[in-house]
Parts: sequence; structure tokens; C-alpha cells
Amino acid sequence: MLGPGPGTIAPTGAEVGRGLLKRVLLPSIVLWVAVAGVGFLIVDVFQLDESALSESFVDARSDQWDTVTHFISSMGNTPILMGTCAVIVLFIWWQSRMWWFAIVPAISLTVQVSIFLTTSLLIGRERPDVEQLDQAAPTSSFPSGHTGATTSVYLAVALCATRIQNVWLRVTVQIICVLIPIGMALSRVYRGMHHPTDVVVGLGIGATCAIIAWNWLPTRAPNEVAGKRSQPHTRDMEPR
Repeated sequence: MLGPGPGTIAPTGAEVGRGLLKRVLLPSIVLWVAVAGVGFLIVDVFQLDESALSESFVDARSDQWDTVTHFISSMGNTPILMGTCAVIVLFIWWQSRMWWFAIVPAISLTVQVSIFLTTSLLIGRERPDVEQLDQAAPTSSFPSGHTGATTSVYLAVALCATRIQNVWLRVTVQIICVLIPIGMALSRVYRGMHHPTDVVVGLGIGATCAIIAWNWLPTRAPNEVAGKRSQPHTRDMEPR
């Protein structure tokens, strides 16, 4: 369920601990079980064959799309995405002066990485039997780590962008943050790195992680997100 997001009152240490335990760890465990269950059904029970879809993407390859998808896929590489997330967190912190609000993308990415690494080892799905345009990571094909991680960061930013007062800027940021994960999912299948269901599940994981992170700290007063602030703020990033 999508709540109003972190409030404007700085949390106490006890509230941080409760938020991380009850609103991050517990739902993350539920998500892990769901992802592991879906992976087990796809790989072991139904033994889903998606070779025809993977080959159709290979047939559609061109030099232009190879270049475009290489750029998009590179955005999900671990060093690049972690660096991007760090810059985003610092920028939101600078604009809002609320660290507990700024860390939403970081929480989202941390949860996603934890779920991806453990479920990938558990499921162990082979990558598509087509020519792969990127160097395969040691992790398995299910779920798509690039897609999940990118979705977790950019959808978390899209949620944070709801606090931007300028309508055009807010909508522009949110549209970009939605299009990037979609482009990542298509690029990973196009480049032969994942089966279609791998990226679909990756999108679902990333979106759920963003929601978990957004809800990590509940508001405690009606005016927290209504406009009153306990600290000074700057420019565009402000509770509505």
C-alpha cells in the first residue's frame, strides 16, 4: 500500500529502529518468499520455455539498437547505479534538509540487492541460449538484477518527486523515472542477458522495494506532509 511517505519531523533513534524492522525487514522477507516461490514455479515446476521470445529480440537487432541498449544496460551496472543513487540521495538531502527522506532510494536499492543476490543463488536459472551482447555476471538469469536495481532506484526517486512543487518539473522527473526501468528491461532481453520473465519479475521486485522504502517511516502528525516544516528547506523539494 502506498502511503504519504516520510514526514517532515526528524525521527528518534527508536523510531528509526522500528521503521527499519517493521516496515523494511518484515515486508522484505515476505517479498523474498514471493520471489523465490515465483522462481521455483517458472524454473522447476512449469519449466517455462521462452526461447522463441528471446530469439525474436535477436532477430530485431541492428547496429543502432545495439548502441542504444548498450548505453541503457550500462546504467544498471553496479558501480554506475550505486554512484547514481549516492548522488541522488545527496541531492535530495541538500534540497529537502531531511536525511530520513533522502535515504528512500538507498533503502530501496539495498533491499533489492539483498533479495536479488539470495534468490538468484537459490533459483540458478540459466541465461537464454542466444548470443549475449554483454559479459554475463556470475549470478544466474532469474531475476534480472539490472532491471530490479534500476527500477528500485528510479521509482523511489519518482515517489520522492511527488514533493516537487513545480508541476512540469515533477511530471518530467516522474516520466523519466518510469521510462528508464522499462528501457532497461527491454534492453536486457534484447541483449540476450535475460528471459522475458526475468525482467518482468525484476520490475516487480524493484517497484515493491520502492514502495517499501517510501513507507519506511510513517508520518506522526497530520501537518507533516501538508506543508509545515520543522526545519528550513530550499527551492523545489518541499512537502505539498
